[in-house]
Amino acid sequence: MSGTTPRRRGRPPRTESAGTRDRILTAAREVFSARGYEKTSVRAIAKAAEVDPALVHHYFGSKEEVFEAAVEVAFAPALNASDAVADGPLDGVGERLTRFVLGVWENPATRTPLLAIVRSAVDNDTAAAVFRRLIAAQLMRRIAAALDLPDAELRAELAAAQLVGTAMMRYVIRLEPLASADLEQLVARLAPVVQHHLTAA
Repeated sequence: MSGTTPRRRGRPPRTESAGTRDRILTAAREVFSARGYEKTSVRAIAKAAEVDPALVHHYFGSKEEVFEAAVEVAFAPALNASDAVADGPLDGVGERLTRFVLGVWENPATRTPLLAIVRSAVDNDTAAAVFRRLIAAQLMRRIAAALDLPDAELRAELAAAQLVGTAMMRYVIRLEPLASADLEQLVARLAPVVQHHLTAA
């Protein structure tokens, strides 16, 4: 007889609900990271989480909704970028935001799920739509609100485009010499550009 625990079918007891949901999300991030959005199925996520596929549908609905939930959890550290904008004088916001965003990418613990998200968004229109919604609603609007300047949303989006583009070239495409450049050198070059996007007249 095998020593593996069989997958449970149906809804878990209420006391297990939070743990089951978290386990599904953890499994989803791992499967999306390994296979990308296109090649990931609800059945594969359920298998990795050791639950019945019906439970994945029960907690999250469609694959798109599972992806969005997994993205939001994985992207949570980056969502604190709005705090980096608000915490300090306006003339230093470019450096604070640049240092914060690149710091999230430099940290292996936060870089790995971000890479999975970005790769899925590049390859699949549905994943890209989820990524855009999250960026717009959770990150850009928060930064815009912290700026309290005319055209704040456009300013925030231009700054984000500068930083996301750099992250793509450095961490995803790994274009040299950008991929191997010293972090402080990048901050020194990028921060004035980000500052201009955010605060220039």
